[in-house]
Amino acid sequence: MRVPFDDEVWVGRYDDGEPGDTRRVFNQVVAFDGLCRTPATGDAAVIIGFGSDEGVRRNQGRTGAAHAPKEIRRALAGLPAKSSLSLLADAGDVLCDDGDLERAQAELSKVVSDVLALGSRPLVLGGGHEVAWGTYCGWRRYRDREGCSPGGDGHARKLLIVNFDAHFDLRQKRPANSGTPFDQMAADCAARGVPFDYVCFGISEIGNTASLFEHARRLGVRHVLDIDMQEPRLPQLLSGLPALLDAADDVYLSIDLDVLPAGTAPGVSAPAALGVPLSVVETMVRCVRESGKLRAADIAEYNPSLDQDRRTARAAARLGYWLL
Repeated sequence: MRVPFDDEVWVGRYDDGEPGDTRRVFNQVVAFDGLCRTPATGDAAVIIGFGSDEGVRRNQGRTGAAHAPKEIRRALAGLPAKSSLSLLADAGDVLCDDGDLERAQAELSKVVSDVLALGSRPLVLGGGHEVAWGTYCGWRRYRDREGCSPGGDGHARKLLIVNFDAHFDLRQKRPANSGTPFDQMAADCAARGVPFDYVCFGISEIGNTASLFEHARRLGVRHVLDIDMQEPRLPQLLSGLPALLDAADDVYLSIDLDVLPAGTAPGVSAPAALGVPLSVVETMVRCVRESGKLRAADIAEYNPSLDQDRRTARAAARLGYWLL
């Protein structure tokens, strides 16, 4: 089910009487009408909510992420207005409230594809990490429509999938769940005869079984462990990131908030004992955004019912802010 834009979520403080630009993000938000480009300097993001934790339930995790999209919006609303945007479009939410995850992912893929077709960039607010399959399918659906895939009139676009996550999410169990989306992408790439180019930053060595590490090796997945992503390693990480981005035509970015330390992001299904500092994730995310190749992004696994002092919501909003 899809529900429309809710302007009651986008509220915040007014600083009337203060000099200069005192606008905040909520002042820039309009309903996405599906007809025109969002006015902006450069490409603009369109926010889409994916209210689902059915995949988390299937994966035996702690449910509650279905309520995340509105809470992330609330946290975004009060941040300073983005000077690069005149308006920010909100396309409302795709909901999975009946257990039919596959239908909800298909609906999400349609919305993502429609946003891409208008020259805008989807920023999807999950929801469990099952959101990733819907976002990816939206990119694929758009490229198929444009004839830029095997069998079409154009060449196959080289997609780089970048995931910040403590887990590979390469589980092979079906029906699909929050732990399977990147294995689903691997299977789709194999069926289409195109490379599966997937890099995962922040992998926890004790959060993934030997079987998952072996499956990742077989698929040619590149990964960096959380222990190797602490702040002293940031210069090294940044030096290697441009080469990854340069080799791709399109980049799809997924951020699972459980990549962050539990103290920063307590409101997730599986809090991290170590995690990757927010400063490291944010700097790398900004590098991806500034590459000019980012076509779609999503933020996953925020669980408001498990949050403390809205710390996780603020972290999600901070990351989302740089992707607007």
